[in-house]
Amino acid sequence: MTHPFPLKQLRFFLTTPAPCPYLPEQMERKLFTHLHALDGPELNDSLTQAGFRRSQNILYRPACEACSACHSVRVVALAFNPTRTQKRVIKKNADLNRTIEAALASDEHYALLLRYVRHRHPDGGMEDMSYADYLSMVEDTTARSQVCEYRDGNGKLLAAALVDQLGDGPSLVYSFYDPASADRSLGSFIILDHINQAMVHAQPYVYLGFWIKNSDKMNYKAKYRPLEILRPEGWEILKDCDL
Repeated sequence: MTHPFPLKQLRFFLTTPAPCPYLPEQMERKLFTHLHALDGPELNDSLTQAGFRRSQNILYRPACEACSACHSVRVVALAFNPTRTQKRVIKKNADLNRTIEAALASDEHYALLLRYVRHRHPDGGMEDMSYADYLSMVEDTTARSQVCEYRDGNGKLLAAALVDQLGDGPSLVYSFYDPASADRSLGSFIILDHINQAMVHAQPYVYLGFWIKNSDKMNYKAKYRPLEILRPEGWEILKDCDL
């Protein structure tokens, strides 16, 4: 993909070292740049394909001095074949209604997000997120973003996902769901549903962000195969021996 804005003209910055939230006794640093108002979607495409991740109007990737465990991963959607367990998850959630909404903050989404993070990630730093912080997470971007809602037959919101639409498929930025519906495996269903959406629209990939081999928080991503991993030489299929 040719980008209209020469990447060499972008200004990149490094964060100061901080404790890694995934691997104990490791320090992390991030390389980051800002999305531009005029070419946000195109820049998001280019840098996501180069291993960056978006947070609001920041694109970043790990630049740790003593560790290279983080790798960007993406599901090869057009070759995906669900496992028996994944088929059961799809069947269990067949009653849900999915709608695509503009990336706008809402009280309903905010309340669900707080219930989710306080139950699933009580020590993750988001449990006291203010509405202003939440609004910035959803709306402060020039990327091609949307919110995917999942409701039951009574119209109750059970899950939502903030998603960037890239030229070659969706990138899942952040998803959250009702902790009282844990039996539905909604986190898995959101990924499976976006793989299906990519297949329907003939998009080759679903981007899942970073994967770390030895991180319990990241291991679930390796269940969606075939999975491509970004190495210095380029994207390649994750093999069983890599797990």
